[in-house]
Amino acid sequence: MENLIEIKGVRHAYRTDSGPLPVLDGLEIAVPEGGFVAVVGPSGCGKSTLTRLVAGLMKPDHGEVWLHGERVKGPRSTVGMAFQNPVLLEWRSILKNVLLPLEIVPSKLSKKEAEDRARMLLSLVGLEGFEDKRPSELSGGMRQRASLCRALIHQPEVLILDEPFGALDAFTREDLWQTMHKVKEREPFTGVLITHDLRESIFLADQVVVLSGRPAKTQYVLDIPRNAAPTLDDLYTTEAAEQLNILRHQIQVAQGRTTEGAT
Repeated sequence: MENLIEIKGVRHAYRTDSGPLPVLDGLEIAVPEGGFVAVVGPSGCGKSTLTRLVAGLMKPDHGEVWLHGERVKGPRSTVGMAFQNPVLLEWRSILKNVLLPLEIVPSKLSKKEAEDRARMLLSLVGLEGFEDKRPSELSGGMRQRASLCRALIHQPEVLILDEPFGALDAFTREDLWQTMHKVKEREPFTGVLITHDLRESIFLADQVVVLSGRPAKTQYVLDIPRNAAPTLDDLYTTEAAEQLNILRHQIQVAQGRTTEGAT
């Protein structure tokens, strides 16, 4: 299968008053079209920097990022993004918040087609009937669902999720995990998830990439066999326990808490 995203030998450092701060060091990641990769690693290792590079919001110091065989040189309209903070505009209704990207980037959709699509997405994530509400009238989980719809409104090839569920309570987070599988079945995309939650990574992704400590390299890659969309019960199987143990060990290695080889 063709890789839609290719990160090749990417190195990047931030400029600080005390000199360069290396964040990424020769990063290598490939995501096939339609795939879903989760990226985990120690805090501060450059995971969010990676998302900005893929989205074309910044350029690497060295190496290349490719989308669909084209080198990324700037922002791409084919990339949707959702973050931990939904950043919804309080003076706009939920429906108009979802439609906002189409006001910024021209769309081939007519006004009616765009609104119909927005309503379809809101219904898909369980927000039918809340189109005219303001963000302050919704719970945190509902606002995050609206943010997801906004990221999908322009039918992106790539959906980047930068810890979008991290601030939610456990029950809401698990409910949104299941919603994500439903959304991906209805609205196919190639996904990149940044997360600190290892259970989230194995539930949502086809592959989990563990980054080393800063400056980050690709330390370990774990494939997640998937025959069908998982259920929450699948997180309590022997196979899931083994996957979580492997990832926990790799995180410990990345944090320098152990020098043993991979399990």
